[in-house]
Amino acid sequence: MSKRIVVAEEIAEAGLDRLRSAGFNVDVQLNKSAGELHTILDGAHALIVRSATMVDAAMLAAGKQLVVVARAGVGLDNIDVEAATKQGVMVVNAPQSNVLSAAEHTMALILSIARNVPQAHSALTAGRWERSKWEGIELAGKTLGILGLGRIGTLVAQRARAFDMRLVAYDPYVSAERGRELGVEMTTLERVVEQADVLTIHLPKNKETTGIINADMLKRAKRSLRIVNVARGGIADEADLAEALRNGTIAGAALDVFTKEPVTDSPLFGLNNIVVTPHLGASTREAQDRAGEVVADMVQLALNGDFVPFAVNLEAGDANETLKPFVPLADRIGRVFASLIESTPSTIEISTTGEIGGYDPGLITISALKGMLSVWSTDQVSLVNAPSMARNLNITVESVASTTTTHRDYVNLITLRSGDRNISATLTGRRREARIVMIDHHLTDIPPSEHMLVVKNDDQPGAIGRVASALGNAGINIANMDVGSSETVGSALMCIATTTAVPLDVLQHLRTLEGISSVVSVGA
Repeated sequence: MSKRIVVAEEIAEAGLDRLRSAGFNVDVQLNKSAGELHTILDGAHALIVRSATMVDAAMLAAGKQLVVVARAGVGLDNIDVEAATKQGVMVVNAPQSNVLSAAEHTMALILSIARNVPQAHSALTAGRWERSKWEGIELAGKTLGILGLGRIGTLVAQRARAFDMRLVAYDPYVSAERGRELGVEMTTLERVVEQADVLTIHLPKNKETTGIINADMLKRAKRSLRIVNVARGGIADEADLAEALRNGTIAGAALDVFTKEPVTDSPLFGLNNIVVTPHLGASTREAQDRAGEVVADMVQLALNGDFVPFAVNLEAGDANETLKPFVPLADRIGRVFASLIESTPSTIEISTTGEIGGYDPGLITISALKGMLSVWSTDQVSLVNAPSMARNLNITVESVASTTTTHRDYVNLITLRSGDRNISATLTGRRREARIVMIDHHLTDIPPSEHMLVVKNDDQPGAIGRVASALGNAGINIANMDVGSSETVGSALMCIATTTAVPLDVLQHLRTLEGISSVVSVGA
């Protein structure tokens, strides 16, 4: 049965077509209540929303099989990312889909409030010729203050320079050097507010930024200041802003976003020095198409188990193309390694060596953790919640990366270690086939398999024959086998892949054979 994707809000049909073409069951369920969605999500593997659907802990709990929640847009304020992470659900968005539309809408609002375009339009269509009443200002030579010099803020800065505006900005994460490259003077929040003739907001909404433009901050502004907000409602306190507009503390404002949406009644709406639009920043056909197509791609990657570049709750950076093929290998040998260890360890070392050791090992580490925890825990494990699960189990994870390797035959290696147990694996040949190349310091060369035995024995004649005969007598077919050598005198290891699982009684019999020191059943 194909995986089911619930689409709770309208997204571009091109994105839905991509998912249908990939073989997914696209279940469009628009205008449903939270209670209805709880029922609909039973058995669903993915949920796609925009800004109206609140994906809270209860909604996530209703979707017990959810792998990914995707928002076709930039923000995540309607998704409980923490609850999703605990549940192992990946959260993705389309962070660059609407940046151009938002920047252009910002410029539209700046021009509208500078020249009083909506007010003059309303007066004229109502039969009043009020040419002198709606006198505006030129942007040339004025100072544009930018709060937040990220993707959208940068695009606004570039466009404002074409209007010959002077640019100042506040962003604690942008250096003065980067500001100079953009022709922007970086300074403090207070100085931006004090200097600006027009102030545009492009900050994320969080505990630090909510209400950052308030009555006290507005007292620092010029009386001629005009404020524009196309970011998130509530960054500028609406009550304080309304009062400042009413008493002349500032000259005007233009808002596209509000603390509560949708909103049709506000003290701001009765003022004649404000321009308002109903959250149109991303409302262009191009932006909606991009958002729908991007989240469709992200959902498809997530459901296929591939790396998802726009996952917001994955504790790893981007995966280099050289590294990506090794991610599923890390998961597979994590499962094998977990079976080799009798109990959950307190410390695990996960290392990448060779060419792959030159890249951020974060995704390899998380993938190996996922594989191990899927053996040690009965809870649902994913790339998203594997790190937090390891912390909850008091497992210390050491991630090591090096461009050098000591293996005599292979350059690129993933190695897992805990105590005296270790396993190494790599990808070989043109087809990049997985190989386990070392177990507990014994050299091997065998593909990871769903059913495997790791047998340690005395390095004496007859051990291999006794094990093979015991398996044959039990009707167990051997699909592959490799005998691992070691520098330790008298120590040997057999890696055996079987076509079926080996029953417990057969395992117990193998352990009684002459010269056999241990038998462990593992699987990848």
